[in-house]
Formats: sequence, structure tokens, C-alpha cells
Amino acid sequence: MNANAFDRYLERASAVHRLDPRVKVIVTLAFIVAVALLPDGTWAAYGAAALLIAATTAAARLSPGLVLRRSLLGLPFLLAAVTVLFTVPGRALWEGPWGLVVTDGGLVRFSSITLRSLLSLGAAVLLTATTRFPDVLHALRHLRVPAVLVAIIAFMYRYLFVLVDEAQRLLRARAARSARLPDARGGGSLAWRAAVVGHMAGQLFVRSLDRSERVYHAMQARGYRGELLTLAPHVMRRRDWLALMIGGMAIATVTLVGRIA
Repeated sequence: MNANAFDRYLERASAVHRLDPRVKVIVTLAFIVAVALLPDGTWAAYGAAALLIAATTAAARLSPGLVLRRSLLGLPFLLAAVTVLFTVPGRALWEGPWGLVVTDGGLVRFSSITLRSLLSLGAAVLLTATTRFPDVLHALRHLRVPAVLVAIIAFMYRYLFVLVDEAQRLLRARAARSARLPDARGGGSLAWRAAVVGHMAGQLFVRSLDRSERVYHAMQARGYRGELLTLAPHVMRRRDWLALMIGGMAIATVTLVGRIA
């Protein structure tokens, strides 16, 4: 099983790693909500939020470049926000073909959306890099998230690895049955490749259904009742309450800067 396909946890001996997962989940969600509600063009608030991300990265003994690279993976989704460059009223900065006009208001709005997205992704990256996924799930249960929703998230995460393994086996089987020269492109025509991909997707779907039935019956036979068990105590200590208070104050400061800037 390729355990590195989706697992982004990085083992470090840091104060952030030792915090109770509930603290990290609460602070991360509060930070994302606070950043999402910042007004457009409040650059001082965005800078304060970036400093908070940088300080947490240093405290967690993580590389700033690593956090930035993982955050940039969400940039392609910002293409949906490109339209604000042309739809928000303001002073014209650039006039292009088909009557497209980039305004100063649109540029401010697009820049603000980009910064808010990168900051939110940075906070999520820090959470996944400093907290094991089972601990995140148990933190959600401690925070009274419905057990059904937590179980769905847990199974989705767990069986993504299984689906990756199944897909890799299908690809190896196809490669073993496709004769081709070392210096030639194998696989036949585009229609042939599309048909093969369709058959592989169907096989993956059938195998997933079959495996889900086996897993369901195995879990019932072992007394599964919808709750995830753990050996971790997850007890809030003084350092956890202190970190929660400091994180709340820092987020409140970012929000205040955004309102008065």
C-alpha cells in the first residue's frame, strides 16, 4: 500500500505536534473563518495572518517552502475567480479583446480572494502536517460532530489508499498485456485507449462494491458500532488551554486589524 499517496503528516518533536488535536482543529477552523470574512483590500490584516502562519510553521519545525508548495496546489481552483477581474466596477486598468476590461476594483477583489485562499490552505496544511488523521477524527467526535459524518470521512480517507492500490494493479495488468517496443508509443488508437480506460473504471467500481460488502460484514462480525476507538487519552492540559487562548487572541487581532485597516 502506498501510504504516502494521501498522508501528509510529518513527524517532528515540536510543541505544536504535542498539542491536543482539538486545539489545533478549533484554531484552524476559526482562522479559516476569520480570514474568509476579512474585507477586500485589507492588506495589513492579510500580512498579520501570514505572520501567524509563519510563526506556527517555525514553532512546528516545518519548512516554510514545504508549507508554501502544498498551499500552491490549490491555485488552479482560483481560475473560477478570474471573472471578478472584469465584472467588478471600477477604474479601467487594461482593455482587451471582446470588450473585456480589467478594473482596479476587480484586481483588488481577485488579489484578496487569492490571498484568503492561500492563507486558508496554509492553515489546513499545518493541521494535516502536525496532526495524524485518526487524531483529527477523534477531535471531531470530541467536538460533537455527528458520528455518521466522522465515520464517512474516516472510511473515505482509509479506502482512498485501497482504491489507489487497485488502480495500480489494473495499470500493471494492462502494461503486462500490451506488447510494445521500448522506443514506441503503445496502446493503439485514441478510441482503443478510451475503451480500455472505461473497462478499467468499470472493474474498479465492481471491485470497490465487492470489497465494501466484505468490509461491512467483517466489521459487523467484530462488533463495530459506529464509534472509532483510540488508545490516545486526548486530555486537555494546561499547555493546551494556553495555546487555545493564545490562538484565539491572535485570530481576534487579525480580525480587528481587518476592521480598522
